[in-house]
Amino acid sequence: MTTFRSNIKKALLLLFIVSAGMQGCKLDGMPGDRYTDAAIWKNASSVDLYMYGMYDQFKTFSFGQFPIGYSNATDALTDIEKYTSNTTGNGSVNKLMYNPGQVNATAPGISFWETAYVNIKRINEFLNGMQLYAKINAEQKIQYEAEARYIRAYFYFWLARINGSAIILDKLPASQSMARSSEEAVWNFITQDLTFAAAHLPKEWPAAQKGRATQGAANGLLARAWLYAASVAEYDNKQFNKDPLTGMPAAKKTEYYQHAADAAAAVINSGVYDLESDYGKLFTSNNSKETIFALYYQRPGVTHQLDYFFCPPADVDGGGATGVPTAELVNEYEMSDGRKFSWSEAAMAADPYKDREPRFYASILYNGANWKGRVLNTTPEDKIEGYIDFKVATDPRKTVTGYYIRKMLDETNTNILVLGSNQPWIEMRYAEILLIHAEALTKLDRIPEAKVSLDKVRNRVKLPGVVAATPEAMMAAIEHERKVELAFEGHRYWDLRRWRKAHIVLNNVRFHGHKVTDNGSGFTYTEVDCDKENRYFPSSFYYMPITQDEIIKNPAMKQIQGW
Repeated sequence: MTTFRSNIKKALLLLFIVSAGMQGCKLDGMPGDRYTDAAIWKNASSVDLYMYGMYDQFKTFSFGQFPIGYSNATDALTDIEKYTSNTTGNGSVNKLMYNPGQVNATAPGISFWETAYVNIKRINEFLNGMQLYAKINAEQKIQYEAEARYIRAYFYFWLARINGSAIILDKLPASQSMARSSEEAVWNFITQDLTFAAAHLPKEWPAAQKGRATQGAANGLLARAWLYAASVAEYDNKQFNKDPLTGMPAAKKTEYYQHAADAAAAVINSGVYDLESDYGKLFTSNNSKETIFALYYQRPGVTHQLDYFFCPPADVDGGGATGVPTAELVNEYEMSDGRKFSWSEAAMAADPYKDREPRFYASILYNGANWKGRVLNTTPEDKIEGYIDFKVATDPRKTVTGYYIRKMLDETNTNILVLGSNQPWIEMRYAEILLIHAEALTKLDRIPEAKVSLDKVRNRVKLPGVVAATPEAMMAAIEHERKVELAFEGHRYWDLRRWRKAHIVLNNVRFHGHKVTDNGSGFTYTEVDCDKENRYFPSSFYYMPITQDEIIKNPAMKQIQGW
């Protein structure tokens, strides 16, 4: 039987045929009769090819590269990661956070609008064509509709967290002139699609079709979406944007948190997923019980470049060290017994990488770490992998913080240029669901139940349970766990935005690294500024502008207020 992944190649060819000639993002879209070819709709196998083509769009988001176009890019806008380059391209992340004044409707900086609507229209074309012409039974049609609506909801989820208000297209548009709907309507539309998907998708697919959306994936994304909606309802309160269509009703926050808790509980109670005992290995496994939705790769034809861009530079000629961990993240990892790490404690400061919790060793490469048969030397004396001050070289391909990323990299890949990378991109996993569950229950003042889910995440890495007794203390513990557990998975930036903390945590600040010096009898560790100028996050960034070209194309749509 042909596998899901190999079918993607066929799907791309068909997708190219049906979308040939489509330019821009006018809302009139493609004519519906492009899906009327009888051969296309004659059986489920043919319909599968179109479905696989739609799934292929998830590659746009793999390893956190979208919406800036570089892996881990949004994490590098935060306190957990530093991009090492200071040039346009590899260093665009730095330029965006140092100079937010360059962001405007002509150059939004972070944008998904045009790409989203190209894909949303393709999905609606598919749904329309399937209902009119497909020679498949009603049960098959419902399953395909559920998959298509899951994918459509995912695209709208990105629009909602970037722009808030968006144009809702649940069918082929009759006109290219359509107004934006309210943010509340957008989140409701997302959750309606996902509720339908959860009701009609299978719990699991046969092995040959691994990678397709499941009931768990739909409920998981539903939980994530409700949590975002609830956060905006609680924390925004129209403080940051006066557009009448942005923001969520504060009175509904409890309702939204309850929906998030319920959707997360559906995943937890399904019995399909569990935490892996080995935190580090789950990210390179194609068969993890923790994976809820992932993109899978297969050498030699379908690979990616995560190892090339993020490995320590001695691993590969011309690559490595695009982004590196900050001291702020490194300091967040606890000791193995659950004590907080502190540089002010002499014993910890003397040997800072000893006896840390397992996620530290699975996520961070540091001076003295074993990697691919060698011991890393991040002192400035090492000319290949040693520390270099940020901005000394425009594109140094070396650490500017004293650390390298380990998480998600394939330690067995010793010929990166030839092999590429084939570890999966895990878009959603069980640990995130437990953290969503814990946060939603905390907001509902159900602290003991929230602790159960939060402590499962901690207990997996042999850490003691949290001792928080109030919602405020629990939220601090949850933020810590999300920062550490989900590091480099593309959540931190969006968490700070939905909590409306980004303008506090990321504004008018600099982040740091640790310069390690060999003093002959041991090492000394000096905190260094890895930014060399202040970062900024203006509160206007909570709702990014729509590209001006899209405003011009659509006479009925007005720009988000403030841009």
